[in-house]
Amino acid sequence: MSESLQVQLRKGVLDMCVLALLSRSDGYAYDIASRLAELIGMGEGTIYPLMRRMQADGLVKTYLEESSSGPPRKYYQLTRAGHAALTEQKAEWNGFVAAVARVLSDDKQGATFNKAAGGMR
Repeated sequence: MSESLQVQLRKGVLDMCVLALLSRSDGYAYDIASRLAELIGMGEGTIYPLMRRMQADGLVKTYLEESSSGPPRKYYQLTRAGHAALTEQKAEWNGFVAAVARVLSDDKQGATFNKAAGGMR
């Protein structure tokens, strides 16, 4: 797979991945970035603007917690809106993946091109 395609795919699912990680446990930005780097190869610099945007959109809220290794850490926690967004995005993702799988399959019952209708059916 080309590097540019991988980058585009990662960008397309980054919000959903962050919401999914935070649905399991609260986390601070560096921790979230580290988990994303390990799981999908996403760079650390991407996370800070994303977390600010998610907070502005009301998907996450923050709180400070003391750290044994320095200043207090800002933790992110999903809001109700964040949980709802994750549920919606997961449903959309699952539908999209299933549709792409049908398009890519060799099976005759997969997606077929209908010239008369001008699209996929």
